[in-house]
Amino acid sequence: MTFFIDTSAFLAVLNADDENHQKAKKKWEEFVSQEETLVCSNYVLVETLALIQNRFGMEGLRVFQEDVVQVLTIEWVDESLHQVGVASMLAANRRELSLVDCISFDMMRRLGIKTVFAFDKHFKEQGFECLP
Repeated sequence: MTFFIDTSAFLAVLNADDENHQKAKKKWEEFVSQEETLVCSNYVLVETLALIQNRFGMEGLRVFQEDVVQVLTIEWVDESLHQVGVASMLAANRRELSLVDCISFDMMRRLGIKTVFAFDKHFKEQGFECLP
């Protein structure tokens, strides 16, 4: 099965102090052991890398890049998808809804992915099944 992964899930897996850490860690281990297809966009990666660098430093960034990124299928955002994401974000007119979220929603629809590993309520609002 194919799953999309959001920044919120990556951060929950990596941060032992996160309220969702135990659930996230267990789900991540299931994904890896079952060799599921794990998809994220390059925009999710940029967002995640910036937050990891800021919160956990360069060693955390290095571990993420060497251990986690290697098992991901990265879908690259092109100009068209970027423009659709910007339009969606502006149309939604919600300060807390990010460009990365809007692009993720459209990418998931285009790829036919219905399930996301995320702790961000916006995915559920958009009709996606959220794990764990």
